[in-house]
Amino acid sequence: MSTQSARRQFLRYLAGSPLFALGGVNVAQIARMLDGSSAERSRALELIQQQAQEPTLIASASEALNVFDFEPVARKKLPPAHWGYLATGTDDDETIRANREGFTRWDLHPRRLVDVSHIDTSVKMAGTTWETPIVINPVGSQRAFHPEGELAVARAAKARRHLMVLSNVATTSIEDAIAARGAPVWSQLYHRTDWNETKQMVKRAEAAGAPVLVFTVDLIAGSNRETMLRAQTVDTRNCENCHVGGRPRPGVEGSAVRQDTRRKPMIAGIVPGEKAPEVGTPTWEFIKRLRDSTSMKIFIKGIVTREDAELAMENGVSGVFVSNHGGRAENSGRATITSLPEVVAGVRGRGVVIVDGGFRRGTDIFKAHALGATAIGIGRPYIWGLAAFGQEGVETVLSLLRHEFEVVMKQAGTTSISKISKSYIVPHNG
Repeated sequence: MSTQSARRQFLRYLAGSPLFALGGVNVAQIARMLDGSSAERSRALELIQQQAQEPTLIASASEALNVFDFEPVARKKLPPAHWGYLATGTDDDETIRANREGFTRWDLHPRRLVDVSHIDTSVKMAGTTWETPIVINPVGSQRAFHPEGELAVARAAKARRHLMVLSNVATTSIEDAIAARGAPVWSQLYHRTDWNETKQMVKRAEAAGAPVLVFTVDLIAGSNRETMLRAQTVDTRNCENCHVGGRPRPGVEGSAVRQDTRRKPMIAGIVPGEKAPEVGTPTWEFIKRLRDSTSMKIFIKGIVTREDAELAMENGVSGVFVSNHGGRAENSGRATITSLPEVVAGVRGRGVVIVDGGFRRGTDIFKAHALGATAIGIGRPYIWGLAAFGQEGVETVLSLLRHEFEVVMKQAGTTSISKISKSYIVPHNG
């Protein structure tokens, strides 16, 4: 075997290792680069070397300069399977990358000599005014990342005055989360194949004081979470110590957790009763049934097209989340920030539009508002903070994003979110 062939084979071995996949390296792209020109092969080697380097880790939340500083700390502290659950997308994680790359399609178009000594970042959603448009999105199983899990996040939300949406598969009950938040939280819903079970979860959230029910529709068909499954194979712990039946497969089966509900109080609390099995998967008729069953406002999470946005409004929905589940649902390869304008056009001011997927910087938030979003949601960044430093980490992530967003608003010459329009962005290099 020639030296060049041996080197190429060795690099392919490195690029295909689980550690590189968990780090978000596009293995297929590197393989193509290795077969390309000399410059492409050099770039592939550079990427592999970068991934192999041990990052400098911050020792405390106060040392963080941006939210990315929390990611390597979280990765080092978490068991491989738990990190894989957090990091995974679907298939080759292309849509995770697309969500980040989507923001590069637009550049800022700032104005000067505007008095920005006072700015207003408040937004009104579902009858409540929030001083920041940054929403803490639902993420399940948060005690897999920190012993206090959702309670630490709820306390951070209280300290920094953010809206929190609690996952249907949280490791904390909605009652305890609301107590820790000191105010109502929104309740996310994964439907059950038995309507009576779904109705029990809806009624419990309503009784606890949740004003909004966020029905998630982009995981009904399940997803192919290769990064998560690959990470489980390199985790040497005995999963049965914590999970009855061995390794769980969240999101893969296309429904909420159905076995070992001990750590899922919103599901474990379901009382057996007369069954009412669903026939088929939910359709728009299911939305009407939800509306008729509760006084809570209904939001749909997972809308990415104008057609579905229009149908949501026609079916009495109060708002939508433009979301591909952080790249964990379908592998469309399309960024949510790219989907946002057509969803806004479909809603036509008749409801709230929250967008999530890849938000990491204040400029990302600004661009979303310029494209018509009411608010934005974050998931992985605050979980990085939680895994790294608990409540303090979550608070710091929120503070960093708010500070960056406020700086961008001032730099652009916008004094309130209502003043941010499409005139403040232009196509990249336009």
